[in-house]
Amino acid sequence: MLNTQPNLLACDDFYEALIAAHQGLSTPESHAMNARLVLLLANHIGDQATLQHALQLARGSVVPTADRRTTPAITPVVPTHAVAA
Repeated sequence: MLNTQPNLLACDDFYEALIAAHQGLSTPESHAMNARLVLLLANHIGDQATLQHALQLARGSVVPTADRRTTPAITPVVPTHAVAA
């Protein structure tokens, strides 16, 4: 079950740390960092139903079921370390 009630004691401190973590990154690097952060936190949560609910709330609508055979997903951000190689 996704907790949508305020649960972070120092939310302004976290927001400030999040913004600071993006300082000096290019837009692709920033997108890649966000993707890694989401995956790290998703792994920490570890519950598919909770993550699906979060996706729906974040998107503001029902997330379509992925059909990788016929429907291409959005273009993923290429991690910057992959580009440098």
